Amino acid sequence: MKMSADVKELEKRMRGAMDALKKEFAGLRTGRASVNLLDPVVVEAYGQRMSLNQVGTVSAPEPRLLTVNVWDKGLVVATAKAIREAGLGLNPAPDGQMIRIPIPELTSERRAELAKLAHKYAEHGRVAVRNVRRDGMDALKKAEKDHKISQDEHREKADDVQKLTDRYVKLVDETLIHKEKEIKTV
Repeated sequence: MKMSADVKELEKRMRGAMDALKKEFAGLRTGRASVNLLDPVVVEAYGQRMSLNQVGTVSAPEPRLLTVNVWDKGLVVATAKAIREAGLGLNPAPDGQMIRIPIPELTSERRAELAKLAHKYAEHGRVAVRNVRRDGMDALKKAEKDHKISQDEHREKADDVQKLTDRYVKLVDETLIHKEKEIKTV
């Protein structure tokens, strides 16, 4: 059985879980303007819901300011409303086809809240990695049961899967530590 290919597949899935975690972390506000901060914003445009990057260009010209250059002048009000109602604590100010979004200072309570949220995201990441591990272990058990691999091969491959899991869980923890430091930096 081509178990090495399966380990590569498991690693690919774990990498996917890691990428998802990094995307979640990118959306957490750290007091600095980041274009990823507006990723969750969905605008009601042309009778359907569209992500913000489909109606305008987001940029961060200053550390404490985001701007959205809306392509269609008729969508400026709807875009500003979507940003205001996205639950990000932002107050957009339309200025022609441009929307200016000042990033307010984070209070210590908000920093603590964001750190808690980062921990929650990291735990989801760990769970996703462990789910991939479980799938791999189940596949190994089935392969041994179906006499496709020997008991020794099963043990060896299980060790490989466990090492891979440990590596990715450690990566999740390191990413969390980095993000937490970023959040708590004033």
